[in-house]
Amino acid sequence: MIGNRWTLIFGGLALSTALWAQDVQPIAPDIEGIQPDEEDFDISEGSIFTQQNARTMELSIPAPRGLILDRNGYPLAQTKVAYRLALDFTKIGKDASPEVILPWVKEKIAEANELVGGEFSISDKRIISYYNQRRWIPRIVSKTFSGDEAKRYEGKLPEGMSLMPVYLRHYPEKSVAAHLIGYVGTKTRLPDGPINDGDPLFTTVSGRGGFENVFDEDLTGEPGRKKMIFDKDGKMVLEEWVRRPRPGGTVVTTLDLKWQRHAENVLRRGCKRGAMVVIDTRSGEILVMASRPTFDLNAFIPGISQVEYDKLLNDPAKPLFGRAFQGEYPPASTFKPVVGLAAITSGAIRYNEKIDSPYQIKIGNIFFRNHSKGNLGPIDVKYALARSANPWFYKVGMRTGPQTFLSAARRLGFGSKTGLPLYGERAGMVPTPEDILKTQGRPTTDGDTANLAIGQGLMLSTPLQVAQAMAGIANGSSLMELQLVKQIQDFHGRVVEAPNPRIRNELSFSDRAVSQVHTGMMQVVHADYGTGKNASLGFTLMCGKTGTAQWGAKSKRQNLAWFSGFFPLKNPRYAFAVVYEGVPGESISGGKKAAPMVRNFFYKFQRQIKEAVKPPPRAMMIEEEVEEFEIPAAVPVITPTPDTPVAEPVVETGEVPAVVPVEE
Repeated sequence: MIGNRWTLIFGGLALSTALWAQDVQPIAPDIEGIQPDEEDFDISEGSIFTQQNARTMELSIPAPRGLILDRNGYPLAQTKVAYRLALDFTKIGKDASPEVILPWVKEKIAEANELVGGEFSISDKRIISYYNQRRWIPRIVSKTFSGDEAKRYEGKLPEGMSLMPVYLRHYPEKSVAAHLIGYVGTKTRLPDGPINDGDPLFTTVSGRGGFENVFDEDLTGEPGRKKMIFDKDGKMVLEEWVRRPRPGGTVVTTLDLKWQRHAENVLRRGCKRGAMVVIDTRSGEILVMASRPTFDLNAFIPGISQVEYDKLLNDPAKPLFGRAFQGEYPPASTFKPVVGLAAITSGAIRYNEKIDSPYQIKIGNIFFRNHSKGNLGPIDVKYALARSANPWFYKVGMRTGPQTFLSAARRLGFGSKTGLPLYGERAGMVPTPEDILKTQGRPTTDGDTANLAIGQGLMLSTPLQVAQAMAGIANGSSLMELQLVKQIQDFHGRVVEAPNPRIRNELSFSDRAVSQVHTGMMQVVHADYGTGKNASLGFTLMCGKTGTAQWGAKSKRQNLAWFSGFFPLKNPRYAFAVVYEGVPGESISGGKKAAPMVRNFFYKFQRQIKEAVKPPPRAMMIEEEVEEFEIPAAVPVITPTPDTPVAEPVVETGEVPAVVPVEE
């Protein structure tokens, strides 16, 4: 049993292990108060409050932080119970002199360091100050360690030293979805002066980036308060709850943990730097948002050294940078379907019109070339998309006009943030004539229009925006609002917020334009001449678009590879975007680098996908009563273990974990 006076004092704070993934579950009864010995203490005796060692205090007990879960209830962030060593200053005795206090404390700290392999130290001034002003509360003198380690220390603790349980944030998936989840840091430091009414028993934390920051208020909970009375000898004679802590709520994300894990594995095998996003086109829910490289969130818990943080911050690969929603890249040829849709819908070209596509065309004094040699002759939009013919889109872009196809791009979400609860999301750029005048010092030219029509020039977008645009193109008529949160629950497990699918923008593309562009994107993957054949899955018809862009400093000759799209062709369900950052001098293309990662990702889930895209069975109409109001069901918390792979939904207990976090 791991326990001592202070674990008992703050005992009775227990939740099921489905909520708190503890290394060890402390045995701590719910003690409402230690009754005073009538011979030693009379609660009505006013002198207790005038004695030097007598104290009455009411401390604030911060609440356990709530969970962050995936869509199926698997934990992405949770609170564990850990331990630290603490000194009980009351063991020194009352009215001790510095000559007695300092040697005793230093001896105990040395013993603690030897026991746990630490290097803790504290100045003489702070030791004396703590004894004089806060000796009724144990003083932490070690690093944080797990419950398994705490078991090893039991029975070996020197006199006057105890194990103090603490709340510790834990990220069971380590680096998975790190850029989305974020991490926590110390919000307030413990006071070091006289104990005041309402002083916190231990330091509180707040979110630093990601969901931890955006949903900090929902996750934090409400602190409790506990009253304690000490007699003239410094002995506790009464303790009782004034108000119990109320744990933080639960944020259930739309992410699918199994898909997210696999996406990050695919990126790890397929590139040094890149990103992948997968969206459910019907609901707008984000299933995957992965960036490479990433970092282990647990490195920040309970704190990260400046040396280790500087390593992450100064790493050329930028592991702290969430490329999926912060990386701004030229969308390259993934933008061509937008131009095709705008051209046909506006009447700039007929839906089946064939336009000559030579190897190069001259605009002003500059030749604008195709990515591959050869004259393709007169071709329609379907073949132009399948072959990614630059000259065709140069011509059609100029005929359509930049403001027409750029307006379509904005309706598809390019050039603006998605509105998701993302920390540090970038907006990308869809240039206006004013932007071109400001940056280029001249009005928009046909050359600018030609570059914009193939997704280059001043065009910038995030992988998230490209995937969002693909979801809109898949729908054809509407762009759904994206969702990253499925529901928010209170600590009882009751749903307090559950966003519903909503339309963000009406797209107003013509049916013929949508049909032609869909067919052309299908041919990108499935036609012999398509540029994205390496993405073919074999069990569904995929619509895709490759892209290769010049990116970064020209002196580095750095390129970027894209593959984006949706499937199946009929009644699309999933939209996606993958970006591959090439290293300087590397020869890459979307079809060779990005498309295989898409195939490798989706192929693993073919059974699940086949079931998801299966048309609903025809059924007889059955009339039945429908309730006027329906409350969405809470997503159960799932804590997978070898013996119990799925835990029962959390139920209300009215209590919180048995811990007493005390930090310096």
